[in-house]
Amino acid sequence: MKMGGGAGVSDDNTAASAVTEFSHAVWRRYQHILDKSTPLVLYRWIFLAAIALIYALRVYIVQGFYIITYGLGIYILQLLIAFLSPQVDPEIQELTDGPALPTRGSEEFRPFVRRLPEFKFWHSLAKAFCFALVLTFFSAFDVPVFWPILLFYWLVLFISTMKRQIMHMVKYKYVPFSFGKQRYNGKKAAPSDEANTSRP
Repeated sequence: MKMGGGAGVSDDNTAASAVTEFSHAVWRRYQHILDKSTPLVLYRWIFLAAIALIYALRVYIVQGFYIITYGLGIYILQLLIAFLSPQVDPEIQELTDGPALPTRGSEEFRPFVRRLPEFKFWHSLAKAFCFALVLTFFSAFDVPVFWPILLFYWLVLFISTMKRQIMHMVKYKYVPFSFGKQRYNGKKAAPSDEANTSRP
């Protein structure tokens, strides 16, 4: 009797270790794909746009799951605010340290560091859209609501939140985007100098 019980426990342990090993292998593969996709910014965002389009088509065809969409919209707004915000809030820093002027020329320029980096922003959005898409296949989450009210409330929330964020940007003079900013390249040697140095 004891031997049979021991065999059952060992079988359970073997099955549990096999499941654990399989989940670790899947996680390693997933992390490998994420690591390889890090420099491919354009392709990542095209992939996200495709997922968002599939989700929008699913909601449109089913004509439901508006609560899921509203929750997704609130989550997207939260991620967007973190993406547009600096890592260290200048308002809190000003309250704790007081306003400080640069003492050296090297301290004047500080690059914008986001609270939520671009890759994590993209990854969180992709996971959110995939999760919401999966939820649309369960009828328990299709709560009947009057969707125009949800849409109006989300738009009011979006406008008020973005207005506050833009006022914060203007007050503390930071821009969370790098396009349109002047870029400086390293100084190249003049061709005449190179010709003079090559002569004996």
